Amino acid sequence: MRIFDTPIRQFLNEAGSDSPTPGGGSIAALSAALGASMGSMVANLTRGAKFEAVKDEMEDLVQTMTSAIDHFESFLEQDMESFQTYMRALGMPKNTDEEKQARSSALQEAAVFAASVPLRLMRRSLDVMTAAAEVTTKVNKNVISDLAIAVITLEAAVQSAWITVEINLGSIKDDERRRVLEAEGRSVLAKAEDVKRDVLLEVRRIMGR
Repeated sequence: MRIFDTPIRQFLNEAGSDSPTPGGGSIAALSAALGASMGSMVANLTRGAKFEAVKDEMEDLVQTMTSAIDHFESFLEQDMESFQTYMRALGMPKNTDEEKQARSSALQEAAVFAASVPLRLMRRSLDVMTAAAEVTTKVNKNVISDLAIAVITLEAAVQSAWITVEINLGSIKDDERRRVLEAEGRSVLAKAEDVKRDVLLEVRRIMGR
């Protein structure tokens, strides 16, 4: 059974338990999926004769959001897997120099994996935010606030994933690898903040606020 087939209450109970998974990275992925679902809803409600001119754009947006939800589910599962990978590496024997070296290498690869998964989530979330932003002035004005909520929730996923990247960066000893991951993360973060700000300004203008 895929993680999104789990009843919401069961997932919340597991997230709130003393189990380390699902943790923050998983919650970030769920937030992104919720944002994408709102984006899909907005597109699905921008239909009919009144919106015939943007019919193709709305259909494309639904496909974009639906595909993104599948990706976000995968990221959630990978986030949980990355923790297990790190714990397996941590439990490796360290009695000999060879074992210590193997353990150290495994821990480094696990740390890179644990940082890379939320970074990919950040990138995908930004792509989805951007797709939503591009239709801000074209969607059904009755659900314009829902478009804003989609973008807000996706940006929250970016912020949440970034803090997960940051904590894992501290375990990466390869300076160049860490620098590259951090630089990309900061770039995506800044772009997501800009997209959210611009969308909210436009949405409030449309609402007359």
